[in-house]
Amino acid sequence: MGRQIRVRGGALAVALVLGLSGCAGSTGGADGEPDGKAGGKPSGKASAPAPSAPAGGGKPAAGEDVLPGMVTAAVARTRLAGLKVAKPGTMAGYSRDKFTHWAEQGNKCDTREVVLKRDGSGVTQDAECRAVSGSWKSLYDGSATTDAGKLDIDHMVPLAEAWRSGAAGWDAARRKAFANDLTHPQLLAVSAASNRSKGDQSPDLWQPTDKSSWCQYGRAWTVVKSDYGLTVTEPERAMLTTMIDTCGR
Repeated sequence: MGRQIRVRGGALAVALVLGLSGCAGSTGGADGEPDGKAGGKPSGKASAPAPSAPAGGGKPAAGEDVLPGMVTAAVARTRLAGLKVAKPGTMAGYSRDKFTHWAEQGNKCDTREVVLKRDGSGVTQDAECRAVSGSWKSLYDGSATTDAGKLDIDHMVPLAEAWRSGAAGWDAARRKAFANDLTHPQLLAVSAASNRSKGDQSPDLWQPTDKSSWCQYGRAWTVVKSDYGLTVTEPERAMLTTMIDTCGR
């Protein structure tokens, strides 16, 4: 799974330049905290524009992946087997501020607004890139809404979880890329209630209530941890195996 307090940062570092870079307290939101409503624009100016991320908004067909960068169940099983198993690292030195978000994405849009546009259907935005209409369905609990303010942008692998599984050793640019990753299955718009229930917990401690999402959830978590070189615990890997197995063979 990230705490969602909107912070305007500079331009998002390009993932290809940074390499594959890899959310936060356990009380709610993306990483346990709300990320703010779509209508709220933070103060501050970006130092430079970032490349625009893919827009979207088309509702996927039944059973279709809703996240970018997904792999098949077979590939996910192989990737999961290749992850390093380790005990959780210390949270010493952790701060959400060390994972700059939400980054500017150009055209007055930041990462949150890009994800709202991508994950919704019929989304329209105002001159400040705020989602003013549209419809969304939360992957975690199946709830539907037409109010973007009721959504959080979740980090699939929460920032705090990333910290204790390897991100503590990253530099600031890599953490920023991880927190704003629009290429891997790391960010998605979900109901605020489900996101805050998840907090910074790993799959062995929290699972989506809508079990039809487990196939996507398990594969997405595995892809992010694999591509960013993060570790897993034994219970975490066992639950990911269970989730991926719901995809069938």
